[in-house]
Amino acid sequence: MVIIPPLACTKILSVVGHSLRPKEFNKNWYTIMITFSKDGISIIMKINPANIREKEGAVVLLTIALLGLAYGDTPATCLYEDIIGTWTFSETERNGDNTINCDTLGEVVHTKTFTFTFPDTVTDELGNSGTWTLIYNQGFEVNINERSYFAFFYYNQTALTVTSYCDTLFNGWVRDTTVRNWACFQGLKNTPVDPRVSTNAVVQSPKKKFKNNYKLIEKINSVQSSWKAGPYPQNEKYTYEEMNLRKGGPVSTVRHRVQPAPATPEQKKRASLLPENFDWRDVEGVNYVSPVRDQANCGSCYIFASMASLEARLRVATRNERQDVFSTQDVLDCSVLSQGCAGGFNYLIAGRYAQDQGVIAEECTPYRGVDGECTRNSSCPQTYVSDYYYLGGYYGGCNEELMLEALVEGGPYPVSYEVYDDFDYYTGGVYEHTGLQDEFNPFEIVNHAVLLVGYGVDEETGKKYWTCKNSWGGSFGEEGYFRIVRGVDNCGIESMGFIPVVIP
Repeated sequence: MVIIPPLACTKILSVVGHSLRPKEFNKNWYTIMITFSKDGISIIMKINPANIREKEGAVVLLTIALLGLAYGDTPATCLYEDIIGTWTFSETERNGDNTINCDTLGEVVHTKTFTFTFPDTVTDELGNSGTWTLIYNQGFEVNINERSYFAFFYYNQTALTVTSYCDTLFNGWVRDTTVRNWACFQGLKNTPVDPRVSTNAVVQSPKKKFKNNYKLIEKINSVQSSWKAGPYPQNEKYTYEEMNLRKGGPVSTVRHRVQPAPATPEQKKRASLLPENFDWRDVEGVNYVSPVRDQANCGSCYIFASMASLEARLRVATRNERQDVFSTQDVLDCSVLSQGCAGGFNYLIAGRYAQDQGVIAEECTPYRGVDGECTRNSSCPQTYVSDYYYLGGYYGGCNEELMLEALVEGGPYPVSYEVYDDFDYYTGGVYEHTGLQDEFNPFEIVNHAVLLVGYGVDEETGKKYWTCKNSWGGSFGEEGYFRIVRGVDNCGIESMGFIPVVIP
């Protein structure tokens, strides 16, 4: 018998009768038995049933294969059309607080019927209406009758596939919009939806050290002149697996994304009145953006982008009187709404987590870049958000015009985009994906979260661009920042803008 850490366990799951919620899987250590054979290594993992939610006596078995196999996938892949229709939510007594544990549902006290229509309207059995949004492809949030519901979609995972049951939710959390009267709930669609099966990529040698691909760099520079590619020798301390984590992690693997919403005439008119160039690092000589940081080999970009947005928007709201730097490690350790170093999404961190739990200062829980146990000191002051929303009101409602207006009026905010192999070598200019790939990189494309701080028009090329703050240290790109072409949704940069409203 040996013990392995949770990061190694993220290779493959095979679940019979039940699946773990993502955070539970990352937070625990497991006892495993290894058997050697001519075909390789077989690994059987045993887990204490007390660590997971029981499902009517189902036997829970998980198997993990560690070498030369799949790594990195979105746990669930569910789309808008899967949600549209009528659902039944079964809810427990509303007497909990923000420490509630929903691993076990408990006695159902309230039953609600909700009908969801596209793009963002929900109606209950009494005719009351509210709003809802898909959160990428992992879960959805519902706000109705002054109650806010969130849960992940149910899924099972094997060595080669992920089966998403988009008509069923894991146990989720529900509370008043005042963040009181918490309860747990389950959601089940009244009409079944065919399971969605996605295939995991087969990853060869994930522990192989990353090497700068000089042939790829040369080719990038030869096929375009908008931006420059160059090597980063310091990245050769990472494996390809760790480089994938820096870009977003397995949870953020790109399966499907929505296109930006068409701009209305009113949106276009308002955008036309904005300045041609704008940057929150220099507004009449004042910088409102916190320093660039480095996430290292943890897939925590979504946390760095989330904290950077709260830091910047707090500086804007207080005219730089408050220049907090918030703890990213606290989220790694304490959030059940994300998957730690395996990835997550801004909406659930700068939004729901910051509203439910608040964020604390970096010095309270300094960054270590590994998943840990939650040991938040209650004496650390907490900063909260009063509201949060996708631009356009729901996932899929974003566009360039809304992004421009929101940036100038309210401050920097998080965005996400697809990271391709050529971006690893960006050193300056206006990035636009070349279509070139690194033949040595075995991993799938992932979503990377960054902070949008400005926009403009490049004087040399005339290209419109966005300016973003990355979390790969100050040596990356243009002193830790990069510019990416604007107005064409390059790499999905204009599909998922998100606004947190921080309380000063």
